[in-house]
Amino acid sequence: MGLLEGKVAIITGASRGIGKAIAEQFIKEGAKVAFTYLSSDEKAKALENELTANGGVAKGFKSNASEFNSAQELCDAVVAEFGTIDVLVNNAGITKDNLLMRMTEEQWDEVINTNLKSAFNLTKAVLKPMLKAKKGSIINMSSVVGVSGNAGQANYAASKAGMIGFTKSVAQELGSRNIRCNAIAPGFIETEMTAVLDQNVVQGWRDSIPLKRGGTPLDVANTTVFLASDMSAYVTGQTIHVCGGMLM
Repeated sequence: MGLLEGKVAIITGASRGIGKAIAEQFIKEGAKVAFTYLSSDEKAKALENELTANGGVAKGFKSNASEFNSAQELCDAVVAEFGTIDVLVNNAGITKDNLLMRMTEEQWDEVINTNLKSAFNLTKAVLKPMLKAKKGSIINMSSVVGVSGNAGQANYAASKAGMIGFTKSVAQELGSRNIRCNAIAPGFIETEMTAVLDQNVVQGWRDSIPLKRGGTPLDVANTTVFLASDMSAYVTGQTIHVCGGMLM
């Protein structure tokens, strides 16, 4: 029996990287997975087929979580399909890096809306089924950049720092209803995006990390499984750094 047997989970932005790894691990641990995507129907169908190949239950939903009404429609559709929502993973996120003096209003708004407003939209939307069930786990994907800041990422850092404050507030509001809310702050995670970078630069980053390696999407996914499962039943309002010791 898996750690997430019988649980229904929504994972936003699951078409690649960390989100895909989370979806794969949730399926392995017995969860029914509803994942969101924004653009490619073909890629979403391929992921759905991959997740269900060995008997898993998964379905992709085309949804823009940064739109308030779309988030509510998504949750209504998931409840209609699976009956309830036990776990929400707010993973969808983008970067639009630029120095502050060159950053446009559009770059600021797009990152804040996609990364932070979407977490508000989805969290608010899942409250009804979670309150009805008197249980739930909400997991917000932050970043070490939200803790330390980073030059050229004022918009991204603000969105990820905001997610930590949001997480702590939600945990305080909903703890009495047996609904937990935690954040994960990944550090340098090696994905297909980092694979195209100068490998000397990448190795320099690895060398600066106490564990002397970059993280993998699986490292983050395993932590997400823990927070989604009943093993973390007494953990709420926390930010877990998955960063190899980059921040201590």
